[in-house]
Amino acid sequence: MELLFLLLVSGAWSLTGAQFYYQGLVEYVENRLLALEDRMQLWHDQTLRCHTELQDFRKQTSEAVDRLGGEHGALLRDLKGAAVRLDRLEREMDHVEAQTSPRACANKADKVVEQEAWGLEEGRGDEEEEEEWEELDSTVSDCVEIIAAIRSVKILKRVGDLKGMWTRDPRSSEVYVFNGTSGDSVYRFSSVADFSRSLGVSGGRHIALPSRWGGTGGAVYNGYLYYIQQGAGADVQVVKYDLLSESATDVAMFPVESLAPVYKLNPETVADLAVDDEGLWLLYAASDSEPNIHLAKMDAGTLDIEQIWDTRCPREKAEAAFVVCGTVYVVYNTRLASRSRVECVFDVNDMVLSEEAPLLYFPRRYGSHTSLKYNPEEKQLYAWDDGYQIIYRLTMKRKLLV
Repeated sequence: MELLFLLLVSGAWSLTGAQFYYQGLVEYVENRLLALEDRMQLWHDQTLRCHTELQDFRKQTSEAVDRLGGEHGALLRDLKGAAVRLDRLEREMDHVEAQTSPRACANKADKVVEQEAWGLEEGRGDEEEEEEWEELDSTVSDCVEIIAAIRSVKILKRVGDLKGMWTRDPRSSEVYVFNGTSGDSVYRFSSVADFSRSLGVSGGRHIALPSRWGGTGGAVYNGYLYYIQQGAGADVQVVKYDLLSESATDVAMFPVESLAPVYKLNPETVADLAVDDEGLWLLYAASDSEPNIHLAKMDAGTLDIEQIWDTRCPREKAEAAFVVCGTVYVVYNTRLASRSRVECVFDVNDMVLSEEAPLLYFPRRYGSHTSLKYNPEEKQLYAWDDGYQIIYRLTMKRKLLV
């Protein structure tokens, strides 16, 4: 009996201990579940707060975008209005400059005087010494001209590279295009209208040259094409090419100390050929250390150098130049392209002083000129400006040496 009693007591004790154990385990699990529920509630509250803040931020962002859109539209309208006013102001400036360009001569003491200035009545007072310039007819052949103003501008088209050269033979209607700053071919068009209608430079007749040309200093004169070939060392070669027989007829070596650009703003051009009523000219830099542009008069037939001058026009900030009736006009700009203007003039006969010449500004800018080629028959400049082919029509006036 005692043994049975001990077994019963032992079993009851074990059941009681197990009951307390499981009760404690249940309480532990319940506590953990409660803690988990608290954390889930906290996460839910935080999520709700973040969602509310995100909606507020989205609303503020949307309002800011709408406000910026309105301000952008207003700014765009202001910019368009400013562009219109600026364009109108530029046209008015062009008109004023064309009407009131400074004269190339001032009085009797100057070297340049107006034609028939001495035919005025002797009884006029000293205050009436300044005379009106008269327009020069395009048939003038004695080459006593000076540019008075840029009469008009025609933007023909935009084709080819950003840099290049195009020109017209003064003795024909044919147009020639040098695309880029180097190559071994040019393109010929029958007329300016033909070039204007073409879809690209390749639309013209392809002319393969016997050697490569460099820079934008080529020229066409009396059925011959003249271009610059950079030889070995520091030599500049002028090649004369017969457009009729399609062959090179002459090559002249023009020695310089170094292949320095004649215009600092167009470093690819080491020499620039120009044509006017008096024939063929060469603009070049004697050396890299020489600050001024030099001018040489060439015989168009033999390519012999007849005479050389120091123009005293600086190469710095120069972008191009051209020759009209023995007078060099050097065009200047800035490295960040602005409005081109003629700031230096040199006359081989000392008939025109730089400070006496008209102040010329070129209208409507795109970038900067890489070439300016004068046609003495038409009194026009053929320009290449940032890929645009442009024609400037000039107003000429007469000059006479006292």
